[in-house]
Amino acid sequence: MQDCKVNILGTEYQILTQSEYENPKLRECNGLCEQYSKKIILNDFQAQKDDVMCVENPDEFMKKVLRHEIFHAFFGESGLRSCSEFAENEELVDWLAIMSPKIFRIFQELNIL
Repeated sequence: MQDCKVNILGTEYQILTQSEYENPKLRECNGLCEQYSKKIILNDFQAQKDDVMCVENPDEFMKKVLRHEIFHAFFGESGLRSCSEFAENEELVDWLAIMSPKIFRIFQELNIL
């Protein structure tokens, strides 16, 4: 994934790809949403491609991780992240990240976007 910017509810977020050596926070996660610095940082799995434990399709996995972190950003910018348990629920956020392409595909088929 190439570094870029995205507008989330009127706030610009920078999307970065870093290795866990560049950003030690990534040693414990695949990506993170830094709500106060307005950054979404993805773990650079290409740097780990020779690791036997690396996922087999890192590009698709990174897309899912990015969707996951974008949902965190939406929850944060809407004010829900600081006042609700569900906005920090990793299971729910992951479900949204996994299901959203399937849901949006149906919306496109029905022309309801």
